[in-house]
Amino acid sequence: VSLGSTAGSMGRLEGKVIVLTAAAQGIGRASALAFAREGAKVIATDINESKLQDLEEYPGIQTRVLDVTKKKQIDQFANEVERVDVLFNVAGFVHHGTILDCEEKDWDFSMNLNVHSMYLMIKAFLPKMLAQKSGNITNMSSVASSIKGVENRCVYSATKAAVIGLTKSVAADFIQQGIRCNCVCPALSSFQNRQKTGRFATAEEVALLCVFLASDE
Repeated sequence: VSLGSTAGSMGRLEGKVIVLTAAAQGIGRASALAFAREGAKVIATDINESKLQDLEEYPGIQTRVLDVTKKKQIDQFANEVERVDVLFNVAGFVHHGTILDCEEKDWDFSMNLNVHSMYLMIKAFLPKMLAQKSGNITNMSSVASSIKGVENRCVYSATKAAVIGLTKSVAADFIQQGIRCNCVCPALSSFQNRQKTGRFATAEEVALLCVFLASDE
């Protein structure tokens, strides 16, 4: 994908500052590129420095190495960002197995990365949005959550159900102060045979939904 000289020409996100996690690959990377194409100033973060650096070549994107499980790193990063219009929490890990396959260390790791990281990021950036009296938070959840019970995704589903609950709570608490909070719930590959299109949405197509949520539309 090349942003070329047309970056920002459509301008749906013109002037917005967007912070996102897990931007080095997958939906996070596709979203970073889609945000930049629509004129946003994108601060793309990831723990993987080598993959993250590839985004630097695209206009409108700057990168920051960030471990979203480390509060000190997040707080320092937030202090360096003067304004944020959109926070997109993407970072997560898919553990495979039933509850019997999930050791305590697996449970703790998944909860820490998939849920606690969003708690830390929102706590760090929400005060900036409240001071601006506007802001927009999008969290990455999944169909495997409180939406549907999925085989061999016990702890993953538990974390993504928690993300839905977190999202609804933040939305309810701060909507009257100009803050929107939503989550995106893509499906897993095991659902493919149920899709009438015969395939899933690509990362780029999911990114377009995230562009809509990031916009004022």
